[in-house]
Amino acid sequence: MSISVIEQAKIQAQILVPLVKALQAELGTARANALVRKALGDLYRGFGEEFWKAKNPGNHEADLGEAVSSAFRTYARDDALAYDVIEQSHDAFAFDVTRCAYAEFYKALGAPELGFLLVCTADFATAEGFGPDIKLTRTQTIMQGAPHCDFRYRRDAGEG
Repeated sequence: MSISVIEQAKIQAQILVPLVKALQAELGTARANALVRKALGDLYRGFGEEFWKAKNPGNHEADLGEAVSSAFRTYARDDALAYDVIEQSHDAFAFDVTRCAYAEFYKALGAPELGFLLVCTADFATAEGFGPDIKLTRTQTIMQGAPHCDFRYRRDAGEG
């Protein structure tokens, strides 16, 4: 059986947290964080592109709601997330995360700001990989102290 995403994140944090802290000390927080965001953004954008191609093998438009729901179940595996679906359709998937083991883990490490940098910012880069007509809006995260994360994926039919 493959290792869950939450377990991967915990393993990666053993290396990434000290590395990012060292980069911040050497380069300053803003410059180090921008570098990390770019490097990880490129990686996660590629993951998004690969995932979207697998879900959209022909010339037809993939069902956004089903595709993102499927991806999200992967991130929620091993009780990593509790969430409520607000809307699921061909052109939208909206949900609120009400409990996040990723945030719990980084808060226990005393580094929720690094959790946001290393975990939460990946969501937007991954969504970019889905294509120019797919938009993610999120105004708050548990990692940053909010009571829930508000994910809103939507296909913009006006672009493409």
